[in-house]
Amino acid sequence: MTMDFSKPIPSYLLEKRNSIRLILFTAGFALLFINVYAPFGVETWFNISKLELFIFSSLVILTGVLVVVISRIIMYQCGQRGRSISLGHYLLWIAVEIVSMSLFYTLYEIIILKDPRPILDAFKISMQNTSLVLLLPYSTLWLYFSWQDKKMKLDALIEEREELPENRGMVLFRDEKGVMRFSIKNDDLLYLKGADNYVTIYYSVHQKHEKFLLRNTLKNMEESLRPLDVVRCHRSYMVNFQKVKIIEREKMGMRIKLDTAPVLEVPVSKTYVESVFQMFGQNV
Repeated sequence: MTMDFSKPIPSYLLEKRNSIRLILFTAGFALLFINVYAPFGVETWFNISKLELFIFSSLVILTGVLVVVISRIIMYQCGQRGRSISLGHYLLWIAVEIVSMSLFYTLYEIIILKDPRPILDAFKISMQNTSLVLLLPYSTLWLYFSWQDKKMKLDALIEEREELPENRGMVLFRDEKGVMRFSIKNDDLLYLKGADNYVTIYYSVHQKHEKFLLRNTLKNMEESLRPLDVVRCHRSYMVNFQKVKIIEREKMGMRIKLDTAPVLEVPVSKTYVESVFQMFGQNV
């Protein structure tokens, strides 16, 4: 499979927010790299304290990252003006960034640090290190931005699907992060049981009772399910009132019996008695 270098790069690479993320992440990675790996002739600093090394390296990195800042501002402005940047141009753009930063670091070594090596040797080593400093965070963020973009598109498709007439009778359950994990027809939903940060969804399929475990809380789900007549009847339970057959007051308290075979029972606590009866348009 051949790579099409004339193909435009994804739009998310030109977004202002992502450009700022790239600059900050690259600066942080470069600072960590220069202090841990100690490239660019940093061994000549060994006669100073770690704090002084950190301060000096921070100034060097921040100055060097100005190349990336200027480069990304120009790239962003090109995108704002509607100019298309192909994959080939983008890779060439990155190559220019690497060469520019390498030249800066080489001059810093030769002029400031008095590196005795020939300038060509220093430039070669600087090219290798600068490639790591830029390409590793660039590659990581490209993968992250791509994943984020696909996730946003998938969420948008899910939202559109929810609005379709044939899906309005469906109940969609999302986890604590808002990701849709389970959907079922409202007619098949029985009740929910919460425990800590998990909710067990009980439902019927071909007259058989099944369950699905979801990482979320009843409190998070309560408001979104109320319009579907799925309401709280107990601290640990929510029930689909379309399935309620009988409400009985027993010695152990009030219980809801569902229209299932066999009959399933769900407890009703005193806190929720009034709201349960209001579902039937009655007072306690």
